[in-house]
Amino acid sequence: MTAIHEIELTQPLSRIETTAERAMLILRWRRRIVGRIVTAVSNGQLTITDLYRLIQQGRCQEAPERWLDDELGYDERVVLGVTTPSVTVAICTRERPDDLDRALTAVAAQHHRPLEVLVVDNAPLSDNTRAIVARHRTVRYVREDRRGLDAARNRALREARGEIIAFTDDDAAPEPEWLDALVSNFADRCTVIVTGLTLPKSLETEAQELFERHCTFVRGFRRRVFDGQRDNPLAVGPIGAGANMALRRDVIRALGGFDERLDGGMPTRSGGDHDLFARVLMNGHRIVYEPAAVSWHRHRRTKEELLDTVYGYGVGVYAMWTGFVVERREIGVVRLAWQWLTQSQLKALLRPSEPFARTVAWHELRGCLRGPQSWFAARRLRARESSA
Repeated sequence: MTAIHEIELTQPLSRIETTAERAMLILRWRRRIVGRIVTAVSNGQLTITDLYRLIQQGRCQEAPERWLDDELGYDERVVLGVTTPSVTVAICTRERPDDLDRALTAVAAQHHRPLEVLVVDNAPLSDNTRAIVARHRTVRYVREDRRGLDAARNRALREARGEIIAFTDDDAAPEPEWLDALVSNFADRCTVIVTGLTLPKSLETEAQELFERHCTFVRGFRRRVFDGQRDNPLAVGPIGAGANMALRRDVIRALGGFDERLDGGMPTRSGGDHDLFARVLMNGHRIVYEPAAVSWHRHRRTKEELLDTVYGYGVGVYAMWTGFVVERREIGVVRLAWQWLTQSQLKALLRPSEPFARTVAWHELRGCLRGPQSWFAARRLRARESSA
C-alpha cells in the first residue's frame, strides 16, 4: 500500500506518520502541484529531516519557477483583451451511479462557474444514472442510445451550449481550480484542446500501484504546448488523456468530432481521445498540457480489472494506428509501433524482478496484436448501424 500525502512547500514541514509501506508525496506551491516523490517508509514515519532530504534530492525545478512567476506576477496563459469563453462541463457515463455522484459533487465545487453541466447516459440498462442526475438540480440529463464512449462524446458536442466543452470521467474528481486552469489556456485562439494533470485518488491495492507505475496519466508538472509543426502528430501519448480535457466545440465538430469506431463500448476498447489529438495537430492547431488542471482518478482495484484495462489500451492504440494506415496512408505509425515494442514492451517482458509487471506487459502486447482486427470489426459494425 502507498499512502498519498500532500505537502505545501510555502508552509513549515511536519512529520508524516503512516502505516503504509510507501508514501507518494504530492508537492504544492501555493496550491499548484509542482512535483511528486515516491519513497519507502521506515518505522511508520517520515521525519522532517527525511522530508527535507527527499525534496532536495527530488530536484523539483518547477517550485522555483512558480516562485519567480508569483514574484513577477507573470502568467504565460494571459492574453489581454480576450473575453472568457462560455463552458459546458460534460460527463459521459454508463451504469456507474456512485462514481457519477462523486464526480458531480466535485464539479459543483468549481471556482469557475460553467454555463451548464451535462450528463450523457450512454446506452443505459437502468434508470440509475437519471436518478443520480435528478439529485443535482442544475445538471442536464441526455440519453444517447448508440453505444460507445465516442458516440456519447459526439452527443455532448451536439448538445452543449458552451463554446468550450470540458470533459471529465465519471470515476474522477476534479479539484476546485480545475475548470479555471483549463479555460485560461483558450485565450490563445490557436489552442483547440487542453488536457490536465490526473493523479491517483488512492493506491491501496497492488493493482492500483502497478497501474500508476506502468500506465500513469501523469505527463509531468510543467505546462507544454504541442504543435504539429514541431511535434509528431502520431505520437500523442505525452499530451494527456480524455479523462481530463477541454476542447473548442465548433472546431472539433468541423473536424468531424470523435471517431465513433474507437474507444469504450466498441471492439477497439480505447483510442478515441488520442485519435482526436492526432487529427487536431495534423490540421495545424495546438494542444496544451496544463498541469494546474488537476483531477483525481479512481484506479481499478483488482488485478483482473488492471489486466483488462491495459489489454484495452493496447487494442485501442493499434486500432487507431490501423485507421491511420488504411485511411490516411500514414506509414510513420510502423516506426512508432516498432519503437514502442522494442523500447517499452520487450523491456518490461524481460524484467526478472517484477513477475506481475511482465504479465501486465504481456496483456498490453496481446491487445496490440488484436488492434488491427478490432478496427476492421468496429468499422463493419458502424457501417451496419448507418445502413440500418
